[in-house]
Amino acid sequence: MSKELQNVISKIVEKSDFSGAIAISNRDELLENSSGYANRVEQQFNKVNTRFGIASGCKLFTAIGMAQLVEKEQLSFETKLCDCLNVSFPHFNKNITMHQLLTHTSGMPDYFDEDVMEDFEDLWKQTPMYLLKSLQDFLPLFQHNDMVAQPGETFRYNNAGYIVLGLIIEQQTGMSFQRYIEENIFKPAGMNDSGYFSLDRLPENTALGYIDEDDGSWRTNTYAIPIMGGSDGGAFVTAPDMVKLWEALINFQLLKEELTKEILTTHVDVKEGVGYGYGVWINDRNGRIEKYHVMGYDPGVSFHSAYYPDSGYKVAVPSNQSDGAFEVMKEIEEMFHRLNR
Repeated sequence: MSKELQNVISKIVEKSDFSGAIAISNRDELLENSSGYANRVEQQFNKVNTRFGIASGCKLFTAIGMAQLVEKEQLSFETKLCDCLNVSFPHFNKNITMHQLLTHTSGMPDYFDEDVMEDFEDLWKQTPMYLLKSLQDFLPLFQHNDMVAQPGETFRYNNAGYIVLGLIIEQQTGMSFQRYIEENIFKPAGMNDSGYFSLDRLPENTALGYIDEDDGSWRTNTYAIPIMGGSDGGAFVTAPDMVKLWEALINFQLLKEELTKEILTTHVDVKEGVGYGYGVWINDRNGRIEKYHVMGYDPGVSFHSAYYPDSGYKVAVPSNQSDGAFEVMKEIEEMFHRLNR
């Protein structure tokens, strides 16, 4: 990996207030960096192998888990929701399929409607976040609501749809969703430092998420997000482990080639140049795939990670602040463009 790349990354970290870690891999080379505090009170610095929450960045894990069930022929992408999950959704369309849940085109209601609520934390005024310890605990937030669109009609980003997918994985495997992902994705990918942890029982070397207020004060996100991550978001990973995830996926260590291609195929066009596969965003330019990427934002969490097929680069940028990862990722991509001229 070029010395120029290392120097640029160091400058990006130095000039920003970024709090998090960076991992960039290309072939057999790995560049790592970190900045900021994992614990501001104790002034414990973030390390390269610090665990960070990644919010919705882990929907890809859920999609891979579902594809593994398809590979085992336990269901198909066209299996209907009503045929594979013993949960009552009285107002849902009976024709919702796995494909539609994976691509945010099911039309089902979400538990956080951005058209009604602007602040994610408003959810916990009625449902305390510390009660959401399992996927089942999310059901009362959307189970009896009406459809918002017809299945397959439109793309509408939907966290509740991924909660449902996690419940399907639990029913089909007899395992908790979190344990299934840890055993069938994290372990074979070598993601030994990653997992799903309760906010009140975080292991060592895990960054606290910080919410910076307008007046200069700050607080942790302990009361701002669900206490336990699940199938719509909330895993904790290290930056190097996320690079390992991309490598395991594209090298067919998690799925055979056919199902891997299903994950990484654009199934719905979101806007010009941006599509969505299964749990992953796909950007193309002039008919070529520019990158596959995932992202996550929660109070006290920002995360971007991508695989660039032309160059082979894999990048992971987790942060324990509500923003910061996007700007660092943007500068890294601008650097890639300069290097490839």
